[in-house]
Amino acid sequence: QNFNLLPIAALLSEALINFNPGDGIMILTTDRLLLRPWTAEDAESLFEYAKDPDVGPIAGWPPHNSIDESLNVIKNVLSGAECYAICEKKIGKAIGAVELILNGHTDMTCRDDECELGYWLGKPFWGNGYMPEAAAELIRRAFEDLGMTTIWCGYYEGNNKSQRVQEKLGFTYHHTCSEVPVPLMNETRTCLTNCLTKEQWLRKNI
Repeated sequence: QNFNLLPIAALLSEALINFNPGDGIMILTTDRLLLRPWTAEDAESLFEYAKDPDVGPIAGWPPHNSIDESLNVIKNVLSGAECYAICEKKIGKAIGAVELILNGHTDMTCRDDECELGYWLGKPFWGNGYMPEAAAELIRRAFEDLGMTTIWCGYYEGNNKSQRVQEKLGFTYHHTCSEVPVPLMNETRTCLTNCLTKEQWLRKNI
């Protein structure tokens, strides 16, 4: 398939076209990555990676079946205030997602100064450090810009890649829950929950 690989400037313009100025658009960058809001133009790219059975199911969601389904996910799931498309700077195409899930949208906390970190990355980009790099920038934003005191993050038992990402980021084990419903997969799983406090983050980054 032919994917519309827009240059960074065009992607930023597209974001401005598709989001109202009052929405508080935030563009974040790392050494290799650009983190930006999702747009409808990302539907083909999302479908390319989200249709892979090795990507979604291990995180609790089924593979996408169509571009229309991916577009619906962009509009209704990847639309949080702190949800970002992960893009390589040199290309600008969405290859994954990283999000700070705020109070009211997560069951991991009921505090406004705490949030949950969620993420996934397209399989062709596994193993090159993109996920820790993107998540580290969002963690910085959480503590420095949003005033968070604690970030929660979980993974299902057996998801060793997600476990390693969280360990690299400095998260520490908090508790395990068994028989956790995974409604999109019609099953239950064991979930391990980790946390990272601002104090821990500051010690790690001094």
